[in-house]
Amino acid sequence: MKVSHYFEWEEYITGGHVQSVDNQRKIMDRRGIEYTTEPTLDADLLHLNNMGPKSLYYAKRARRADVPVLVHTHQTAEDFRESFAFSNALSRPMKPYLRYAYSQADHLVCPSEHNRAVVEEYADAPKTVISNGFDPDKVAGSDDEDLRREYLDRYDLDPPVVFNVGHVIKRKGLEAFVETAREMPDLDFVWFGYLNPAGGELDRLLKSRDTKRLVENSPDNCHFTGYVEDIRGAFAAGDVFFWPSKNENEGIALLEAMSCGKPLVIRDIPTYDWLEDDTHCLKSSGAVGDFASKLDRLRDPALRERLGARAADKSREFELDAVGDDLVALYRELA
Repeated sequence: MKVSHYFEWEEYITGGHVQSVDNQRKIMDRRGIEYTTEPTLDADLLHLNNMGPKSLYYAKRARRADVPVLVHTHQTAEDFRESFAFSNALSRPMKPYLRYAYSQADHLVCPSEHNRAVVEEYADAPKTVISNGFDPDKVAGSDDEDLRREYLDRYDLDPPVVFNVGHVIKRKGLEAFVETAREMPDLDFVWFGYLNPAGGELDRLLKSRDTKRLVENSPDNCHFTGYVEDIRGAFAAGDVFFWPSKNENEGIALLEAMSCGKPLVIRDIPTYDWLEDDTHCLKSSGAVGDFASKLDRLRDPALRERLGARAADKSREFELDAVGDDLVALYRELA
């Protein structure tokens, strides 16, 4: 079996979308599946990861040539909002475009049950839920005490540290993160991740005014590191993973935090119905006072240990070796 595994605009996209595609390719490498990253009809299956115009063109050609088309539903208009300047306006025409694009698929693969439910409004094509998964090797060694001390010292952090990992955008709950830090001035809050992903003039255009304002006016105990070369250092330094995101298709950083045994405080959104409150995490209504109340409970080291251990056990369901079986089975079924 040969797969045409195409990711349009691969050189420009960052974040969890890229990690998901990398994970798919790791699965194929490990399972010995032949693939090309170019869009081609000289394959048994065309797997598209970003439905730009070139992907849409090849999807149409593949269907005429009787090559099955699998599309990953990474994008929805709902998930696109509050991402960068103009994203709210662009989300309106994005939905009818994606409806048309997703309708060109023979099969859709959705990273979560929540994403599948949302995409039901987009296309009638058959859908299979397969997690983006995470590679445990990526965060191996995050329990190293020397690495922890290095990152605590680098950013002048005092444990217990409340942390987040990922792009600094409003949809990820930036306002709640900043205002909760303001409510709890005796705790250090740190957000590891892209602060200025594009740099220069492009960044000034893309970064929304609200995002800039929130970062620039954050309290002294709220830190934004920007890009970090070794993400293991973020998971080493952090003690409580604070994930106030408003909308997620899945959230690879959350899976990685779980695998590191970090207790979670999350917004109670449908994406995470599979996580049990007070078993795998603490769920919040989204009000700043409620987030602060949940984080206050996690000052207790015993509770952090209990929730972190159960989160780590749960995370094993999402390791690449586990989700790889499902992806390969779908490939074989379609091809």
